[in-house]
Amino acid sequence: MGNNSFFSIESPLYKFMNRLLDMIKLNFLWILCSLPIITMGAATTAAFTITLKMVEEEEGYIARPFFREFKNNLVKGSVIGIIQLFAMYTIYLDFQLSKVEGKGTMFTVVGVLAIFLAFMHLIYAYALLARYENTIINTLRNSYSIGLRYFFKTLGLFLIIVLECAVFMWNFTTILLGMLIGPACIIFTISGFARPLFRLIENDNEERAAQKEEQENEYDSDVPEDKEFEDVNNS
Repeated sequence: MGNNSFFSIESPLYKFMNRLLDMIKLNFLWILCSLPIITMGAATTAAFTITLKMVEEEEGYIARPFFREFKNNLVKGSVIGIIQLFAMYTIYLDFQLSKVEGKGTMFTVVGVLAIFLAFMHLIYAYALLARYENTIINTLRNSYSIGLRYFFKTLGLFLIIVLECAVFMWNFTTILLGMLIGPACIIFTISGFARPLFRLIENDNEERAAQKEEQENEYDSDVPEDKEFEDVNNS
């Protein structure tokens, strides 16, 4: 009976193997849809739609919803992906220029600042795009705002991502493991941080909306009935 329970669908081993298989599938789909480099952002957004559900233990099929979200976010996701690639290349050029004698310190400072700004604007952008309907500019702004609002948690996320990258690059074996699940693992890690933050923000917005509605109802009861008010929607 012990062996049967150990290999049952409710056992930790079965759940781990099932999750590992899902991560391998997701990683393969991400690589496949990122092969035209300009669509990497759309593939990343689609992957986030899956991992955000994984965090909530809501995942089901992998391929069908992935391709659906890839199609739905093809334009916006690809644009953000191109912005990310441009930022990375610009930072790379900056650090190459930092090797120029006499200007190394200036370019190094600019490069570090650029890394910070790029990370803050992009770290939650794909998760936001996967969960909410918004413009590209507002998505990037919201990512930066969330990063500042929860700065220490975002810093912890940064350190974990760096650690994951270091582990996957440790030796030949871990490089193979990274090729198998690396990108999906990093996306899942970001989702694990992003989803609770999104929930906190959603709850705060709901509380503000309820308070505003209550205040408007109280104020409305104190004015003539023919008084007109403009409906203001919070962003």
